[in-house]
Amino acid sequence: MRILIFVLLPAFLRAQQLSPQSFVSVITCGPGQTELYSAFGHSAFRVYDPVLGLDEVYNYGVFDFSQPNFYLNFARGNNYYKLAVQHYPNFEYFYRYYNRFIHEQVLNLNEHQKQRLFEFLKWNALPENCSYRYDYFYDNCATKIPAVLKRLFGDSLRFNYQHVNTRYSFRQLTDLYLSGQPWGDLGIDLCLGLPMDKKATPHEYMFLPDFVEAGLDNATLNGRPVVKQKNMVYQPTRVKPVRKWLTPVAVFSALLAVTVLITFRNFQLRKTSVWFDRILFGTAGLLGTVLLLLWVATDHWAAAWNFNLLWALPTHVIAAVQIKKTKKWLAVYFKATAIILLLLLLCWFWLPQQMHTALLPLVIALLLRAWINIRARNRATPVN
Repeated sequence: MRILIFVLLPAFLRAQQLSPQSFVSVITCGPGQTELYSAFGHSAFRVYDPVLGLDEVYNYGVFDFSQPNFYLNFARGNNYYKLAVQHYPNFEYFYRYYNRFIHEQVLNLNEHQKQRLFEFLKWNALPENCSYRYDYFYDNCATKIPAVLKRLFGDSLRFNYQHVNTRYSFRQLTDLYLSGQPWGDLGIDLCLGLPMDKKATPHEYMFLPDFVEAGLDNATLNGRPVVKQKNMVYQPTRVKPVRKWLTPVAVFSALLAVTVLITFRNFQLRKTSVWFDRILFGTAGLLGTVLLLLWVATDHWAAAWNFNLLWALPTHVIAAVQIKKTKKWLAVYFKATAIILLLLLLCWFWLPQQMHTALLPLVIALLLRAWINIRARNRATPVN
């Protein structure tokens, strides 16, 4: 039976011969601000043939929650996405409903090229071929578009990168889309380390759908423009942005204000607030432990060499547990912590990793509490 399927499959794929009225296009959908994963937009192929009654979207951005150990694999960076085939009107309705723009670039393909691309997409959508290992920057729904075209058409497809007139890092490119997601922006800057500060090449800009669209607008196939026709299918209505008050800057600034008040009071009374230091250093230490595990215990390559570990030291957890005890090593520990934090603050804007400015009040708060603990231990101040 398997041999029969193997023999008949190529014939089945070729049975759907696209008509001259058909076209293949690339769909670019605008960013959304409802969820972090939607903030960067989306890309997909569309195959339309009125003669065959085809109107399909080939969407590389689908993940399957039913996969075995999905959440564990996601946490470990072993994420698998898949190519799914969807009915185009349903696909379009979704993005209209969420008020996200839809741009369509009809590809300038002859009948043979069109059929070849269609057959590849049909093959790639088969259950045994549809899954691929997802990567934030190098293998996602957007990068699949130029990758598939390059695989099929090789050197006859040429991208002209003159429209890229910046030299942004991957972090700077993601920041362009996260103005409405302050906590998502903070989360990315916290979890992803130095590799994210690599300057992206013009081709690597196409990990973002907008730059795939721009890349195709400026590309040629056999010397002819790749894009035959561009359709603005849907332009979003203007919506007044919702002002968010509970931002990282506001929260960490409030934390710093509380820290200053508690530290001033401790200074006056010549004692420390163990409960507060346990919460502050314990939380920072737990966060640092997570960041360290992301680096050394997962496949999240972009989480390596994370400079946030300079303030979120995992050892803070031990210090938080032991902080009420009068042990000499704690005095040395807080002195070392204070030196590291002070140097970090002085070098903040010159580090090779771009640090999130909202974290500055938090780092200052840690420095203040390290100082008050040094003072308490040097003067034998009660720790309570």
